[in-house]
Amino acid sequence: MPSTPSRGSVALVTLGCTRNEVDSEELAGRLSAEGWTLVDDAADADVALVNTCGFVEQAKKDSIDTLLEAADLKESGRTKAVVAVGCLAERYGQTLADELPDADAVLGFDSYRDMSSHLTAILAGERPASHVPSDRRRLLPLSPVDRSAAADAVALPGHGDGEAFVRSRLGGGPWAPLKIASGCDRRCSFCAIPMFRGSFVSRRPTDVLAEARWLGEQGVSELFLVSENSTSYGKDLGDLGLLEKLLPELTAVPGVERVRVSYLQPAEVRPGLLGAMADTPGVMPWYDLSFQHSSETVLRRMRRFGGTEPFLDLIGRVRDRQPLAGVRSNVIVGFPGETEADVDELERFLTQARMDVVGVFGYSDEDGTEAESLGDKLPEHVVLERVERITGLVEELTAQRASERVGERVIVLVEDHDEDDEGVAIGRAEHQGPDVDGVCLVRAADGALPAVGEFVEGEVVDSVGVDLVVEVR
Repeated sequence: MPSTPSRGSVALVTLGCTRNEVDSEELAGRLSAEGWTLVDDAADADVALVNTCGFVEQAKKDSIDTLLEAADLKESGRTKAVVAVGCLAERYGQTLADELPDADAVLGFDSYRDMSSHLTAILAGERPASHVPSDRRRLLPLSPVDRSAAADAVALPGHGDGEAFVRSRLGGGPWAPLKIASGCDRRCSFCAIPMFRGSFVSRRPTDVLAEARWLGEQGVSELFLVSENSTSYGKDLGDLGLLEKLLPELTAVPGVERVRVSYLQPAEVRPGLLGAMADTPGVMPWYDLSFQHSSETVLRRMRRFGGTEPFLDLIGRVRDRQPLAGVRSNVIVGFPGETEADVDELERFLTQARMDVVGVFGYSDEDGTEAESLGDKLPEHVVLERVERITGLVEELTAQRASERVGERVIVLVEDHDEDDEGVAIGRAEHQGPDVDGVCLVRAADGALPAVGEFVEGEVVDSVGVDLVVEVR
């Protein structure tokens, strides 16, 4: 009888957001269960599996550059195959394959459950058919309440297979993202995500809790709840208040000290959710609010709701309950039809909001979106000028906000040690989110360096930009 071929080794290279990190760890779990050896460096792997990002032009470029770099390894290292997966692969499929002949396969979300078979075939010299993109919103019923019964038949990366989820951690840090939903039902005119991520689907609370318990057993002390729109959680399960009910259960998971909720749509933030986030012990005072702009005119062209005054009111309600809460957001400048008066209005909002972190993006067309066909496009140099203008303001305001925290007592989760200064630990306070916000630079008065994963209490004694200098006292 013929022997079973060796599975080989695979390195997962993850680009983009924390949602992609969850997807990569699910792929890692599936491959590990099938006998593949997971390695950290693509140069040491038979297969480089690149989980791409397709969100904005720079992310697309970074994904393509990473694929090309991985392909170069086939000439000089152990690597035999390079496979593209993730959002860029799902979005462009065959087109991406045609532009990147050095990639041995471009596979979509539907291939994730059978990834082991695909990689085995590729190493055997086969070249699987490239993914053919489609609008994934059409895969599920239009009505949210009808989706739950149909969702199991649709590939939803990061959702696992119910309570029998499959996941292998690719890092050993003390925090981890936990996906609570996928997709989005909003129709923002600039955003292509719903087309390739599909309609909004909540994970069942039992599935979320099962994975949370597993993460707690792996030494994770902070759960970072991720989705495309966390404020919609539960609407397809018949209970729009489900997140409020889930939060206390997550904070009660053994080993879990912190729960953090990402990506809140301002128009969907309910008083009950604000109350649950503020009043549930263990839920961090951190509010990731997707404002995008504050001019009502621009927001309507974006197919969004709100404006300066409603947004300031929302931030005010957060700070009435939690004066030291962290508030972050992103804004887009240079949107078609944006006037100088609109930019002035955005400046007024940012100045009064005094958020802790603000990401600034210049508008660029996204394939297949409504905004792509809008008139009144601004010249590229105008968009760049406005990005520079708003970025300068944001840097000044967020640095001021950080300096105002001098004297505060904070509890920091230590995540790393500074390579350049052996006396400094790096971590995050309760008001700081992972990856995208500032950090705390921690020094112990006695010189003892806190261990990674340790919670330490100290006083903010200085700030450097959005980062805080903390002394343990």
